[in-house]
Amino acid sequence: MNLPFLLLAISSAVLCGAQAQQDVSVCTKANAQSCGECIQVSEACGWCSDEKFLSVGEPKSARCDELKRLKDRKCDETKIENPRGRVVTNKNTPVTVRKKDEIVKLKPEQITQIQPQKLTLDLRTGEPQTFELKFKRAEDYPIDLYYLMDLSFSMKDDLENVKNLGTDLMKEMKKITSDFRIGFGSFVEKTVMPYISTTPAKLINPCSGNQNCTSPFSYKNVLKLTKEGDDFNRLVSQQQISGNLDSPEGGFDAIMQVAVCEEQIGWRNVTRLLVFSTDAGFHFAGDGKLGGIVLPNDGKCHLENNMYTMSHYYDYPSIAHLVQKLSDHNIQTIFAVTEDFQPVYKELKNLIPKSAVGTLSSNSSNVIQLIIDAYNSLSSEVILENTKLPEGVSLSYKSICKNSVVGTGEDGRKCSNISIGDEVHFQISVESQKCPSPLKSETITIRPLGFNEEVEVVLNFICECACAAEGLPNSPDCNQGSGTLECGSCKCNDGRIGQFCECSKDDVSTADMDANCRKDNGTDICSSNGECICGTCICKKRENVAEVYSGQFCECDNFNCDRSNNKLCGGHGRCECRKCICNDNYTGSACDCSLDTLPCVARNGQICNGRGVCECGACKCTDAKFQGPTCELCPTCPGVCAEHKDCVQCLAFKTGEKKETCEQDCKNFKLIEVPEREKLPQPTEPELAICKERDENDCWFYFTFSIKGDTKEVHVLKTLECPAGPNIIPIVVGVVAGIVMIGLALLLIWKLLMIIHDRREFAKFEKEKMNAIWDTGENPIYKSAVTTVVNPKYEGK
Repeated sequence: MNLPFLLLAISSAVLCGAQAQQDVSVCTKANAQSCGECIQVSEACGWCSDEKFLSVGEPKSARCDELKRLKDRKCDETKIENPRGRVVTNKNTPVTVRKKDEIVKLKPEQITQIQPQKLTLDLRTGEPQTFELKFKRAEDYPIDLYYLMDLSFSMKDDLENVKNLGTDLMKEMKKITSDFRIGFGSFVEKTVMPYISTTPAKLINPCSGNQNCTSPFSYKNVLKLTKEGDDFNRLVSQQQISGNLDSPEGGFDAIMQVAVCEEQIGWRNVTRLLVFSTDAGFHFAGDGKLGGIVLPNDGKCHLENNMYTMSHYYDYPSIAHLVQKLSDHNIQTIFAVTEDFQPVYKELKNLIPKSAVGTLSSNSSNVIQLIIDAYNSLSSEVILENTKLPEGVSLSYKSICKNSVVGTGEDGRKCSNISIGDEVHFQISVESQKCPSPLKSETITIRPLGFNEEVEVVLNFICECACAAEGLPNSPDCNQGSGTLECGSCKCNDGRIGQFCECSKDDVSTADMDANCRKDNGTDICSSNGECICGTCICKKRENVAEVYSGQFCECDNFNCDRSNNKLCGGHGRCECRKCICNDNYTGSACDCSLDTLPCVARNGQICNGRGVCECGACKCTDAKFQGPTCELCPTCPGVCAEHKDCVQCLAFKTGEKKETCEQDCKNFKLIEVPEREKLPQPTEPELAICKERDENDCWFYFTFSIKGDTKEVHVLKTLECPAGPNIIPIVVGVVAGIVMIGLALLLIWKLLMIIHDRREFAKFEKEKMNAIWDTGENPIYKSAVTTVVNPKYEGK
């Protein structure tokens, strides 16, 4: 095989595969062997459970196809298995509508802010299920606030202002909620070197000079959450400043204990706020190695007598660990820090969802306003989060927020600028890409960050058809009990194969069975395109899954048909068993011949202008001199006017070359005489030609030519336009006068040239005369009469 032919063959195979790819559905490509496998391919796939659906030689996988294709292949609609997913609402308590001044106060667990609360989703692979969540901020919702304060020496002034914080903050928070509780805790640093000085004196009083400070500690829970603001003031007033050596503080240890020690802190299932007040940075995971502490923080509560006892044993928690615990316990954090450390804590805020940063004055005098502003900022935003998804399951969010603002992608998880009483909606779409193994239900939760309420979503996976439950084990239709008759086909027992489980795996190559796989008693088994199993040809798969062998003996395929314009079956049909099945209005071995005659119709309504026949949607001109899409062009023809000039001349004026044979040569002409030139038809139609021709006497005649069916219609001006004879006398007089005038003109020109020449010569003479210079030297023939003699001896004396 030469190289060009090889390249052509490869190109044809590639293009054939591309066309076949379009003809084969994704359901067929999957080669599904059961209804369960079929419905997991795509939500568009269905399974025909009709036992008589398959023809001879078709594999079980042919039962899996697109729904429309199954109907086209005459599968009864009642026998098509196509289970669909659904959403079932199990608990749907309406959101709470309450007022702050109501006499009867609801308990926190009686308040509902998100609806519905429990859903069950039946998921089919590739088919998303969408449901809607409603969120509404309830008025007068309870709040727990825990104030965690840095008691290192630099916070001495701040402690004085915080001592009256309890009652003052209680008054302000009463404007927001009637159910408010406040607690207090403090922290310094791990009680090991190099964070603090471990000398005995410094362990008693770590401050220098005359300052009276308390012993250093890691974290202390001073006041459990309470409704009594006076208790807060009293206990905080008893606190003393402590000290440490390095600048960063051990605040992360304290935050972790506040988050996980719910019972000791007294957290309720309400809005939880943690105010973290400091004027320094923080230590985090890894910094404990400086003090010889290498064990990672375990994230558990270690409070004894309200003191953190394991600071010397466990390292600081990492930021990620802290984020997880704060999120798990629905705690919203407010970082009240001095201006110098604003950049550090703003970066930390970006890592901790539902957190805020406020600028703390140098003496904490603005702490109440800071807390109020931060709370309003946090509570005005709703952010949804979900627990870990099962493998293959994905969620997408769409938010419909205040003023109908729509968010998608990551913005679809949240709504901002929400006031009390505002209602927002979220559309959540859940999609499964595969069935879990082992098959079981999964449960995920979706909740707004910082709130204790959540939505429970139970996921059930549709991985089997309903007909599978009705399967008949050891069915007699499956070779006398060799398999289970399930969804119209046999699911063979171990060791059995075949469409009806009729063969054992040990008997697949006997000569008798091979004989049933040879077409017309030929030598090729399954036409060399398949394998003979149990006397039935199982066609082999090609590398390109779109190319399929079929037929009882695998003698057919869908990629070896004639091509046109590099397209299988010209792009106007489908390839079945190596023959093109053309679409309507096309014919030919490659479906390249169109039966539509519309492209052949000329402007005058004739097929090919009457000069050819329409074949495959194109004109084939009978006369070789004509060409063009409708045989309208004739490059060698003299033109319409010149071609019909003689017939018009002989019919209208009885002159011209055809005046003797006019009736015979011009019998298809219809002559209409017109008295005036203005009354000739105007060229309003494209096929109408206006002609002006000259006869042998140099007379002009005018006519129009058009074709009406088989008749050539001619409108001719009945009068000729002949030129008049010349007038001799004016011509002679004109010639003589012209000669005389030319002579006079030449004479005048000669005279003018002579005058100009003479004037130039005279001027030249005058110029030479003015420039003449006369010689003033002596006359060479003159001699003087006086002779002078000089004696040379007296020369010079």
